[in-house]
Amino acid sequence: MSWIRQEIGVALPVIGMLHLRALPGDPGYDQESGLADVIDWARKDLDALQAGGVDAVMISNEFSLPYLTSTEPITAICMARIVGELRSRIDRPFGVNVLWDGKASVDLAAATGAAFVREIFTGVYASDFGLWDTQVGTTARHRARVSATGVRLLFNVVPEAASYLGGRQLADIVRSTVFNARPDGICVSGLTAGAATDSSALKVVKEAAPTTPVFVNTGVNDRNVREQLGIADGAVVGTFFKHDGVFENPVDPERVKALMTIVKSMR
Repeated sequence: MSWIRQEIGVALPVIGMLHLRALPGDPGYDQESGLADVIDWARKDLDALQAGGVDAVMISNEFSLPYLTSTEPITAICMARIVGELRSRIDRPFGVNVLWDGKASVDLAAATGAAFVREIFTGVYASDFGLWDTQVGTTARHRARVSATGVRLLFNVVPEAASYLGGRQLADIVRSTVFNARPDGICVSGLTAGAATDSSALKVVKEAAPTTPVFVNTGVNDRNVREQLGIADGAVVGTFFKHDGVFENPVDPERVKALMTIVKSMR
């Protein structure tokens, strides 16, 4: 039995994204409404995701645009406060993601009791955020030092807004990542949040990592979910769950229910 069935409890799990509004230190942070408004927004989105029936929740600083590959301490500190405020309301497995900082994500998981994290842990990329060197060995040792070895690591091997340097084929990248870094799961993404993931790339990844859980990480909707979960082992869904499918909008529980109805019929 894979860890997905053990810890999330279902086949083809859907992880609903809880996108936090801009935080202190972010260019888009609203100083007038303050962190209280961020927490209130997060509480409403959490309730909507859970009411709609997602199998797990992942909390990320999605509106901390433009992202840093080495975040400032204030980001994870604020996220820890928010998770603490919400913790009593979370009634299913949850994960965290401090974009785009693997060590900070691990630290946040260790501090809050999150079951998993998602990040770019391996590879070197040319990205919208500069040259990106992930240094997975350093992150793995950091996880051991902070006593977070029980936290599952979801590796995004086709990251958003970035291109792998080195010219290797995707299948080879996946095979060597599995051998060298031992991911608990692999995520495959489109260009940005809400952009469809290439089903052919998803198939390449799954065939290269047949015993590792593979998640379609962006762009899942009610039109493509059957195709994509016919390949992948689970999905991470954010934008489709928003009102009118717009990234900046709050979560619409009716859209969550609609997608979950389809997914449940596939199990």
